[in-house]
Amino acid sequence: MSSRSVYNSWGISDLVGQLREIRHLALENRGRLDPPRLPSRKVLAQILEKVSAVLFPNRLGFPELSNESIDYYVGTTLDDLIRQLGTQIELELAFTKSLNHNSQDNGLSAADILQQFAAQLPTIRRLLDTDLQAAYEGDPAARSSDEVLVCYPGIVAITHHRIAHLLYGLGLPLIARMIAEIAHSATGIDIHPGAQIGDHFFIDHGTGVVIGETAIIGNRVRIYQAVTLGAKRFLKDESGHLLKGNLRHPIVEDDVVIYAGATILGRITIGKGSTIGGNVWLTHSVGPGSHIHQAQVRQEFFDAGGGI
Repeated sequence: MSSRSVYNSWGISDLVGQLREIRHLALENRGRLDPPRLPSRKVLAQILEKVSAVLFPNRLGFPELSNESIDYYVGTTLDDLIRQLGTQIELELAFTKSLNHNSQDNGLSAADILQQFAAQLPTIRRLLDTDLQAAYEGDPAARSSDEVLVCYPGIVAITHHRIAHLLYGLGLPLIARMIAEIAHSATGIDIHPGAQIGDHFFIDHGTGVVIGETAIIGNRVRIYQAVTLGAKRFLKDESGHLLKGNLRHPIVEDDVVIYAGATILGRITIGKGSTIGGNVWLTHSVGPGSHIHQAQVRQEFFDAGGGI
């Protein structure tokens, strides 16, 4: 059977027409004439690989690089990723302009953003070195910081986050969110790019961790899998629409440990040096040095069915 006969037997032409009508109707409902041109998730994934290689060329780039060739490799890779990123930035800026999101327009051109982004790469590398140190020192199973870098999902997530957070602050929330979702898909760790995270940050194991947009995390904080730093409620305006941008996520001060399964909700503060036990549900602030655990399970024994 020819490809054309298969095409016709499945009613492909009719399906194409129906899908076209749905697309056009969706555009009309949004007051648009043409579909938007958005940044590419596939291209951003390539850019992230190149940024990682620039930051850690021997371990995340090419291990066979020599001392004589490493700077050349970093330079050419950096030049390539900047060109690619510039195109993606221009796409987001054009998309934002088409939506008239004036509140998100910081007046920076793509060239300005690229310059500021590139200038901050050494700062990101220094921060990531502290994260690697925290992971190595905080996990007895880690045999080296190199193992941590190439194996630990928490390091992948925080690397992506530090890049995304920088771009978020430069007025690129869409690209930043796409980068965050690339990390989320790869690691199961969901960190909104707006979250502020200090140095020496360590997520152990990591699967199921959620950190909201307005969360603030201090220095030397360690959290485990399935921890949520979320919002307690979503405020609405008089028309019933969700209010955007309000401070709704926790503040976690320095030297806090949050164990697996803990859920911390609302704009509350976890004081410096506190420990939050596993599976704790917390919606109020706690002072420095607090130790919060689940209530102890009460055990009673009944003879011959007594008390039942």
